[in-house]
Amino acid sequence: MENWFLTKQIDEKTFVISEPKHWEETNCYLLIGNKKALLIDTGLGVSDISSEINKITDKPTIAVPTHVHWDHIGGLRNFPEFYVHELEREWINGNFPLPNAFVYKMLVKDNNLTELIKLDNYAVFQGKPSGILKDEDIIDLGNRKIRVFHTPGHSPGHMCFFEEETGYLFTGDLIYKGTLFANYESTDPEKYLESVQKIAKLYELAMKNGAPVIGMFDSAGAVVYDGAAALAAYGRFMKCVSDASGVIPQIAYVAGKCIGTAATIASMFDVVVKNEKAELY
Repeated sequence: MENWFLTKQIDEKTFVISEPKHWEETNCYLLIGNKKALLIDTGLGVSDISSEINKITDKPTIAVPTHVHWDHIGGLRNFPEFYVHELEREWINGNFPLPNAFVYKMLVKDNNLTELIKLDNYAVFQGKPSGILKDEDIIDLGNRKIRVFHTPGHSPGHMCFFEEETGYLFTGDLIYKGTLFANYESTDPEKYLESVQKIAKLYELAMKNGAPVIGMFDSAGAVVYDGAAALAAYGRFMKCVSDASGVIPQIAYVAGKCIGTAATIASMFDVVVKNEKAELY
């Protein structure tokens, strides 16, 4: 599909590639090192995201989904080298826990994709990963190192990715736009709380070494189902932002609509940077 992706540059070697025409608006992040590039999440697979990557860099690209859900793994088929978390190895190998009909319904919700994708021809991507990731692994791109944090809750093998040198933290669906899906058998609100507390420790690390914290905001907050723990997690995260205020620089980059809880957190940062299409209210 033409013009499916929207690409924005964050810095010289970091880009966000989004799918604004779909209701889930998946954001995929391209990080370029001296030897390799890393694509965090690959979108729905409706259009070939590797063609967008090729416009930006000719370095070999490793693709890593934050978790094995349809809106994050769809483009993996275009990358010979991709990794998943060890707890979701079976999901990508043919044992995805949700039926195709349900995923298809989510895929075509609120858009005209039914004209392009038919249920009989659709299947969640399945394949054999090149490698398996676990908590605290390091992905070395050549003069650029990305640390893996296992952050279950939204899914058993959900991961966040942290670059200590820049302060970038890529949170996937730990905090994201719209409804927080926490009512499936594979979700766990209590684990979600533990994961946010784990990520909050990065603030403590930053406060010790004086590193700035840079947050990416493109979110409309969350409606929580069966998730009082998730609300507590948001409160914990907001406390970390408040505690760090005046101690270390906190920079919020707002890339799209940002309302509700996400807007509250972003507005607490010391500096708020918005692009031309950003909304913060």
